[in-house]
This record gives sequence, structure tokens and C-alpha cells, in this order.
Amino acid sequence: MMKKDFLDKQKKKLTAERSELIDSLVGRNDQFEKLGGATESGDDVDIASDTIDRTLLNSLGEADQFRLKMIDAALDRIVQGTYGICLQCNEPIAEARLEAIPYAPFCVACQAEYEKNR
Repeated sequence: MMKKDFLDKQKKKLTAERSELIDSLVGRNDQFEKLGGATESGDDVDIASDTIDRTLLNSLGEADQFRLKMIDAALDRIVQGTYGICLQCNEPIAEARLEAIPYAPFCVACQAEYEKNR
């Protein structure tokens, strides 16, 4: 069982990161709208540049959306009392790992196995 003060600290960290991501996604949506209007005019170089920008923003958005899902899942695990328990092997996840990646769903060994099989 994780200590309450550690859980509280992690919950604050996850909530702050979640807010940051949401603000970032909202800002990115504003950029998408600006890019949408920009493709109407300009030469081929401008249009190509806008397309590259849009692709980059989209891929960053997908990564952030995935991280947001991971954060929400970690916050749910805190509420359920299962935070810090590996979803694969049900062993405790090291606090140092959770300090580095507060939304980590797997212990180091299971994460390595997961990445190897992907």
C-alpha cells in the first residue's frame, strides 16, 4: 500500500500535468484553425509549409491525447486504490519510477516486455 502523502503528491503532479496538456491541446486547436484559413492563399511553398505544420501539430496532438488518457487512467487508479500496482504482474511499481513517470501503468520489467512485443 502506498503512503498517503506520496499518493497526494502524485495526484497533484498528475492533475497539474493534465491541466497543462489540456491547455496545450486547446492552444493547438487554435493553431489548427489559423492553419485552416492559411491554405486558401499563398504559393506552393506556403501551402507545403502549412501542410507540414498541420501534420506535425496533428502528430503532437495524438501523443498528447495518449498521455492524457494515461494520466486519467492513473488518476482513476488512485481513486480505486490500485495506483502503483503494475497492471501486468500486480507487483508494486517502484516509487522512483512513479516519480519519473507518474502515470506509468507497468513496472520496469513489464514495460520492457511490453515494448519488446510491440
